[in-house]
Order: sequence, then C-alpha cells, then structure tokens
Amino acid sequence: MRLRLKRFQASGNRFDRSATKLRHLIIAAPWFWLALFFTLPFLFLLKISLSEAQFAQPPYLTMLRGGEDGLLTLVINFANYLMLWQDSLYGSALLSSLKVASISTLLCLLIGYPMAYAIARAPENWRMPLLMLIILPFWTSFLIRVYAWIGILKNNGLLNNFLLWIGLIDQPIDILYTPLAVYIGVVYSYLPFLILPLYATLVKLDLTLLEAAADLGCRPLQQFISITLPLSMPGIIAGAMLVFIPVMGEFVIPDLLGGPDSLMIGKLLWTEFFSNKDWPLASSLACVLLVVLVVPFVLLRHFERKANEENE
Repeated sequence: MRLRLKRFQASGNRFDRSATKLRHLIIAAPWFWLALFFTLPFLFLLKISLSEAQFAQPPYLTMLRGGEDGLLTLVINFANYLMLWQDSLYGSALLSSLKVASISTLLCLLIGYPMAYAIARAPENWRMPLLMLIILPFWTSFLIRVYAWIGILKNNGLLNNFLLWIGLIDQPIDILYTPLAVYIGVVYSYLPFLILPLYATLVKLDLTLLEAAADLGCRPLQQFISITLPLSMPGIIAGAMLVFIPVMGEFVIPDLLGGPDSLMIGKLLWTEFFSNKDWPLASSLACVLLVVLVVPFVLLRHFERKANEENE
C-alpha cells in the first residue's frame, strides 16, 4: 500500500511538472510573437532612423563604418529627428492625423454603440445573422470598398444623383476629395472594429442589475448612465483602440477620397519611403508615430490595472 502511494505521488509530481512546463510554454508563446513581429521590426526601423540617407541600394549608410586604420566607428545620426522637430510640415501632419483619428473614433462610437446594444438585446436567434451583416463587408477587398465610395461620392455619383432626383439640391455637392469624404470612408471601414468588441461586452451584461434598478425607481436613462455605460467601458476602450490606432497611420482612404490636399502621417510615410527615397527620415517618422500610439496605451493599461487592484 505504501509503495502504491509513493508511485501515485511520483506520478502526481511528474504531472505537476509537465503542467507547469506547458503553462510556461503557453505564456511564452505571445511574448515570442511580440518579440518577433514587433520588437525586431521596431529595432530595425530605429537603426535606419539613426543612419544617413544616400543615393544607393539600400538608400542609407550603415552605422558601423571601417576606417583606414582598421578601426570600426559607430556613427549615430540624430538629424532626422531634428528635421521632424524643425519642419512644421510633420507636426501639422501629426496633428491632422490625431484630429482625423479622434473624430473618426468618436463618430464610430456614436454610430456603433446603438448598433452593438441593439444586437446584444435582440433575440438570440437573430444575433448571429445581425453580426454576419456587420462582418460581411470584410469578405470584400478593402481597396475595392474604398474605390466604391468614389463612385458614390463623386459629382455624378449615386449620392448626388439621388439628391437631385428627390429635389433636395439643385446642383451636385462637392463631397469627394474633401475632409468629409475621408471621415465617411474611415467610419465605414472601421466601424465593425468598434461594434464587435462592444457587442462582446454588452451581451455579457447581467440584466438582473437593470431589473433591480427599475424596481428601485431608476428610469431607463439613469439605468444606462449608471449601470450599462460603466460596465461597457472595457468594450468601448478596446473598440476605440482598434479604430484610433490604425486610423492614425491610414494611407489608402486619405489618398483616394481626400485627394492631394489631405495631410496625414500615412501619406507622408509613403512619400518619404517611395517618392523621396529618404528611408532614414521616414523611419524616424514611423518611430515617432509608434511612440505616440504606444505610450498612451501603456499608461492607460497601467492606470486600469492600478484601479482594479485598488477596487479589489
């Protein structure tokens, strides 16, 4: 009996060690993915941003250079970052991108919240078809969908022809190649990214809390402000991040719908990389954009974790 007990304990210890190794492996997998597809590309961009441009292939000088005396010299060039600071064009592009991303995120929230709330409160057999209608545009190429808006918004497009037909306007409205067209394209393209995480939060909401609030005399608007909205904040934050971050670096929509006068970081990056062939300057701009996006997100997660610890 004692021998069997020892064998059982030994097998249990081996199982615990295997489970611990498996747990560590599962935890290490996302860190490896992050290091491979985020840290390494960022370090590569950072290295290029600290080099000097040249008319060759590749279009930048290496940081380690050998001299006639056989010694290697490390040359670090901060002129690209000084250029971003001194030239107002890049600051204007950053502010313009922040403006477009902020307004677009707010519009997506105002439109997407009622849609996500309606889907979460719909009968269970209707939720999946409604979600499929939200996801369905992803089955079509992103570029084709943006090009479709050109046919809708141009002077002789579907929208102007419809407004002329119903007699609401006397002459076509200039919508294409304006900031309004950019907002329309961005909101249309990124609205599902806000609806889906928001729906995932709202569908888990405990309805008994609303029933208890109603029994205590709380009106529907007060129920929404006091219960539904605070409990849906994780979905709002996740959806807002999924919209704000990619819109900051958006290139296709401003280029096709905003025209040549639209100024955003994505267009400047494309111009510096492919037109001007100034990879160091473009890399420094990409690094600055990455810092602008990552630092607030990290701080937000830090304060959220701190608030959760205080509540516990």
